[in-house]
Amino acid sequence: MDSSFPAATAAPARRRTAIYWVSAACTAALIAVPAWMLVANPAVLGGHPLLPGLLIAAAVVGVAWAVLLWRRRDRPRPLRLPRAIGAWAGRTAVLGLVAALAWLNPFAYQPGAAAEAGPKSDLIVTETTTTITMTPDGGRAPTKGLVFYPGARVDARAYQDILAPTVGAGVRVVILKEPLGLSLLEANQARSAMADNPDITTWAVGGHSLGGVAASSFAQDNADVKGLVLYASYPLDSLRERSGLTVLSVSGTKDGLSTPAKIDASLELLPADTEFTAVQGGVHAFFGDYGAQPGDGDPGISREAAQEQITAATVTFLGQL
Repeated sequence: MDSSFPAATAAPARRRTAIYWVSAACTAALIAVPAWMLVANPAVLGGHPLLPGLLIAAAVVGVAWAVLLWRRRDRPRPLRLPRAIGAWAGRTAVLGLVAALAWLNPFAYQPGAAAEAGPKSDLIVTETTTTITMTPDGGRAPTKGLVFYPGARVDARAYQDILAPTVGAGVRVVILKEPLGLSLLEANQARSAMADNPDITTWAVGGHSLGGVAASSFAQDNADVKGLVLYASYPLDSLRERSGLTVLSVSGTKDGLSTPAKIDASLELLPADTEFTAVQGGVHAFFGDYGAQPGDGDPGISREAAQEQITAATVTFLGQL
């Protein structure tokens, strides 16, 4: 009897080992990754509420699963082949989900020289769960507005400083907080921003990178949009037949993502009178303040000098709108 006892207890441990430890890894990932994102990155809680909601839900599932796993640790159940395949597929899917959540971790706002100089006294900033609105302070009430779509997974606050001179020139700017940081998930988000500012009579939309793609689609489908501002971006569909739309395209000659070749290819998709501005030595990440971006080029100009050109072109363009 004594000699058979170890074998009897060892068998269940062998049966559960692989699936048990993979399950444990899944629960740890479901808890650790959301906790890390929520605590370490201020852009998560400061952005659109969909991402933190998903992270909290994932962590709750992880905790519940961990409790269940602990309670059943000494009660292994043999799995028939179809069920075993399903169990392994499910756990693989969970790990894939966690990897997707980690990929959605946004590029956080990194204040540059403009922010270090102190807050702007000529604008008022109001923030909601889905927008950051910057309005000129004092003087005549603005009649022009710009709704801006951030680049993919970029903190909306990263565009406050580069767009502040536009506000100083008398334009109300609404920066969108996009669901999951992906503008194409809600390309018509600009409509609600425009509805919330009924005093603005002339509207432009704009965006950086993927945000510019969403802005282009919105401008194409909404005749009340008079201007389109593209930062290192281009439309997917032709805007040649879109009457009454003026376009500004600003790009960097060292951009490793929206490359000069891609910008040149967009010529035939944009109206013939589109204004193109190329920042010599500029890169993709210079169109906001969020640090370096993987896959980008090597800059041949300082961030501050590049952003001066970007803001000057934007102010001039919107002033003529």
